[in-house]
Amino acid sequence: MTQPARLLSKSRFKLGVECPTKLFYTGKPEYVNNNLDNNFLAALAEGGYQVGALACLMFEPGEMVPDGPSHQQVALTKQLLAQENITIFEAAFEFHGLFARVDVLRKRGRHIDLIEVKAKSFDSTEPSPFRNKSGQFKPDLLPYLQDIAFQRHVVEKALPEHTINCHLMMPDIAKTSTVPGLNQRFQIKRMGNRIGVDVAPGTTSEDLGAPILVCVPVDAEVAEILSSTLQAGESLRAPFLEAVQTLATAYQLDQPIPPAPGAHCAHCEFKTTQPTAAARSGFHECWQQAFGLQPADFLQGTVLDVWNFRKKQDCIRAGVIKLADVRTVLTPEAADVSVAGMTHAQRQWFQCTGEWPGGGPFYFNAAGMAQAISSWRFPLHFIDFETSVVPIPFAAGMRPYGTTAFQFSHHVMHADGRVEHRSLFLDATPGQSPNFAFVRALRSALSNDEGTVFRWATHENSVLNQLREQLLCSAELDRDSLVAFIESLTTRKEAKGEIAGPRAMVDLCKLSELHYFHPATHGSSSLKKVLPALMNSSAQLREIYGVPRYGSAQMPSLNLTEPMTWWQIRDGQVCDPYKLLPPVFADLSRTEQDALDEGMASHLQEGGAAMAAYATLQSGRLTSVQSTALQQALLRYCELDTLAMVMAVQAWTAWAQA
Repeated sequence: MTQPARLLSKSRFKLGVECPTKLFYTGKPEYVNNNLDNNFLAALAEGGYQVGALACLMFEPGEMVPDGPSHQQVALTKQLLAQENITIFEAAFEFHGLFARVDVLRKRGRHIDLIEVKAKSFDSTEPSPFRNKSGQFKPDLLPYLQDIAFQRHVVEKALPEHTINCHLMMPDIAKTSTVPGLNQRFQIKRMGNRIGVDVAPGTTSEDLGAPILVCVPVDAEVAEILSSTLQAGESLRAPFLEAVQTLATAYQLDQPIPPAPGAHCAHCEFKTTQPTAAARSGFHECWQQAFGLQPADFLQGTVLDVWNFRKKQDCIRAGVIKLADVRTVLTPEAADVSVAGMTHAQRQWFQCTGEWPGGGPFYFNAAGMAQAISSWRFPLHFIDFETSVVPIPFAAGMRPYGTTAFQFSHHVMHADGRVEHRSLFLDATPGQSPNFAFVRALRSALSNDEGTVFRWATHENSVLNQLREQLLCSAELDRDSLVAFIESLTTRKEAKGEIAGPRAMVDLCKLSELHYFHPATHGSSSLKKVLPALMNSSAQLREIYGVPRYGSAQMPSLNLTEPMTWWQIRDGQVCDPYKLLPPVFADLSRTEQDALDEGMASHLQEGGAAMAAYATLQSGRLTSVQSTALQQALLRYCELDTLAMVMAVQAWTAWAQA
């Protein structure tokens, strides 16, 4: 049987631009591809497929070219193009080993509009939306422009007698949805190994309200890209069309382009921590080929693992690859850490050398943490938010990629050490924005005293500032008091500088970064990394949580019906408390959920599963039993997030007072 041609599609072209060597790994089942894991839940959380369906509806009527063998798609497209005027969705073209499917193609005589739909936020009010201040293309928008440039080249060669204009269609954050439940009209569905969208029956363009997608002409930008040099990863730099053909030839012949590893490898999807013959790691093979590394070298760490290190690329070019060797390019810092906390350089030095003041299994700056603790006011309040950010709003009055705050958890610690899970909020009512009710509930939870409020990292501060902006544009009767409440808790930047409210939240992540270093966290101060390290090293946490106390009258919980033992030994190790809870989605393993959370980190602070859960609850397709079970899972996870913050403070306080 003749094997189908290996064609360089626009998705593979994009992959090759990121790293040409990846073309050899893609599509091979023996190579791990982390981007294939949880693609259905990621689609729920991110909403890109729904944007495509919305765009098609805006251009109805049109003909869809269905999935199938590439030659059949090309033949059907050619047949449809015989019509004088037609709109085609997913039109397919092939030319010299290149294959392109166009999201929306409009043909009017011999004039063709290519419309590439992207779920990328776009601000139509910006005077020069594609370029930065230096006149260069913005790095986050350049891949989309290269994508449509690739399509234009293929279509132009396939239809040489036509004039072609190019457009990008994207959610416009300057627009507001005027209809409720717009997102819910486009339901993500599984189609075997693929993902599709079900549009609510009877939906027409009139049901969409005011358009939230903007169609932007990009002919000038595309022409510039086609005539310029393409930098593909670190290994290929050539005129655009020459580089495209190089990628196409390598893919067609299934020949790897020699790797040129760089800092970008940190995000390689073809990676697994324990490669096997059935689960090969492209990342490991690249670095073994380029630098001669052995399996033990990866286990001990590489320059990619150095925390917050901006010279990774310089080190790689200089051949400084192993974690232990990075010390040769670091400036040795003073051994003693001041009360103000570790500098970035000191933290990097500790990670690379395994050496810190006092020795021992980890470093803790007792004086610095004690000074921070002395400024806290009891009772202490710990809060954590879950939010959703999608291109098509769930509720009327929301903008594309506007923040929806649908859940919080709130723990309190008293001066005598008592801990209680005092309050929570979860509103997933389909088609209804919970944002202002969220702020009111948070104000009610925190306004009974002046105790210090804690967050972990920047997420909660950013969310409250975004809700403040939404309130300022609203007609809520209690708008001013809600805004004043937010301003009391947050830090925000204004023209005259940074403004901090009188009760501005304390960032425990920053305190961890300054005063606590454990090698097991690999330099990270993420709560999901810090908590297991604390559980393994704190006698205080072992004493408090090594018995079924949490969830009893001694330490009340709003979600657990039976007392819980959080400090448990499994397989000879103290178990990560997050692994003691079932995953948010019953059919998703803990490993898969962790992968989803890490993959969504660019949108949220490790909240990918929560985003997907909220989208599922908004769909209206769940039974009441399913909805209740999913909401209960969300409540338990958010509760553990604030309890984990409590645990960190308990451990640090005990060490600071020792």
